[in-house]
Amino acid sequence: MLRKLLKASMLLAGSAFTAMSLSAQSDTIIITSGNPLFTHKYTADPAALVHDGVFYLYAGHDQCPPDRERYQLHEWLVFSTTDMKTWTEHPVPLRAKDFAWAKGDAWAAQVIERNGKFYWYVTVSHADIHGKAIGVAVSDSPTGPFVDARGSAIITNDMTTEYTKISWDDIDPTVWIDDDGQAYLIWGNTQCYYAKLKDNMIELDGPVMTFDLPRFTEAPWIHKKDDWYYLSYASEFPEKICYAMSRSVTGPWEYKGILNEIAGNSNTNHQAIIQYKGQWYFVYHNGAVNTAGSSYRRSVCIDYLYYNEDGTMKRVVMTTEGVDKIQ
Repeated sequence: MLRKLLKASMLLAGSAFTAMSLSAQSDTIIITSGNPLFTHKYTADPAALVHDGVFYLYAGHDQCPPDRERYQLHEWLVFSTTDMKTWTEHPVPLRAKDFAWAKGDAWAAQVIERNGKFYWYVTVSHADIHGKAIGVAVSDSPTGPFVDARGSAIITNDMTTEYTKISWDDIDPTVWIDDDGQAYLIWGNTQCYYAKLKDNMIELDGPVMTFDLPRFTEAPWIHKKDDWYYLSYASEFPEKICYAMSRSVTGPWEYKGILNEIAGNSNTNHQAIIQYKGQWYFVYHNGAVNTAGSSYRRSVCIDYLYYNEDGTMKRVVMTTEGVDKIQ
């Protein structure tokens, strides 16, 4: 039955990949042929992790029913690959309801490894404190299952009211562990926040501070190449991806312009930038699978990322072909 459902959904979406599954609780093998990667379900707000030679892709699951027009997400998904074409979809590793203090909304998130543990920083709506909040879950495996690491939010809306009065500014967490071992939590909407993390990765180690970034909307992501730090983020609305560069993870940041233009049929954009087997990749979402004409059913894509000789990044070319198989 599951094979029939998968086949039907793929045909409906015009997909060129095949999928096989033993059961709803087992891994599913997906062979992709281009962008978007997956069309049997909607995937959004991607994050990426490379661990032990495996590329892990984490995403929210857009579950908005046909008669609704809103962002409706209840769980996060995880996929893995070693060749960028043959993907394994693992059982659902984490849901918003796994945080007892949250009332829902499995928004953007990122997983990072430290000392053999995997920490998943997520956006949810808090049940008792008005607004969005950031939680952290932990697992011994990059594919989970994950459990709440604190029993409470690490960031709540009342912690940032001196900067902005909106209730959705504490979203889109990303984490960077610097060369000296110091970890940083970065997040925000309309204002980009950051704070040091303690070695246990579940407590702040200092005050909430801010980055000054032009036209910042949301979706911060930090990566490093050579001696340069890069902070990319979603800008304006509908969103394009812009970026800044610095010699330090705490800035100051020099704005460098647009990296990725507005993605088709999607008001939002959300990126992950990562190197895998010698090649840099740009992971994002668009609305190509969704034929309803709205922005609430998104799909993850991957294209190549390239650099100029001076360290700046070349503008990402969005393609339907996607990336090649790694031989």
